[in-house]
Amino acid sequence: MGRTLTVADLGVLDYDAALAMQTAMLAARIDGAIGDTLLMMEHPHVFTLGRGADERFIVGNPASVPIRRVSRGGQVTYHGPGQLIGYPILKLEGRDRDVTKYLRGLEAAMIDALAKFGIDAARRDAMTGVWVGSRKIASIGVGIRRWTTWHGFALNVSTDLSFFDSIVPCGIEGCRMTSICELTNRAVSVSEFAEVMRESFRGVFRYDEIFSVAAARIVPTAEFVAGDG
Repeated sequence: MGRTLTVADLGVLDYDAALAMQTAMLAARIDGAIGDTLLMMEHPHVFTLGRGADERFIVGNPASVPIRRVSRGGQVTYHGPGQLIGYPILKLEGRDRDVTKYLRGLEAAMIDALAKFGIDAARRDAMTGVWVGSRKIASIGVGIRRWTTWHGFALNVSTDLSFFDSIVPCGIEGCRMTSICELTNRAVSVSEFAEVMRESFRGVFRYDEIFSVAAARIVPTAEFVAGDG
């Protein structure tokens, strides 16, 4: 049998509910109760801080955006409408038990998907995430427990970029963010990009088949964290 990936497109989901879902699915994947799963969604406005992140990187909050500190790597980032969030719940096995390889794989999948929209994205040396020229378009912050992944990536599709003005994105001074819509000067929906992203993810992580579900089966924390925010 080939490798299969379940993809759940969950629409707009509150951050706390998504975190509870991830926690349950992480435990289920460790126990072998479920297979590899990619959760894809949007969040209402929220700032998240990785474990050990510096709260001083939230430099203002005029819109009173909720703030959450969570068990992922990286500094502060913003999630909100128009941003594709991906939470892979994957068991890394054999040669894939390599954290750096996993992070580079997430970047490669996003770079491949962006290329299909005519966007020439790339990595930056010594940094995690995806950039287009001098601007950042996607951030990564992951957690890994017993070689099973959670948390993940956030890519700006039609995001209101003004919310990033309230933070130092990923703790990188002078970092400016961009989005697919800003770069292409056309309307692109999160669902449109998600369709492309899932195929790029499948290819990079070498899955033979994708099974789509309308909502993930909720089933009954990470010790290792890595990322950039």
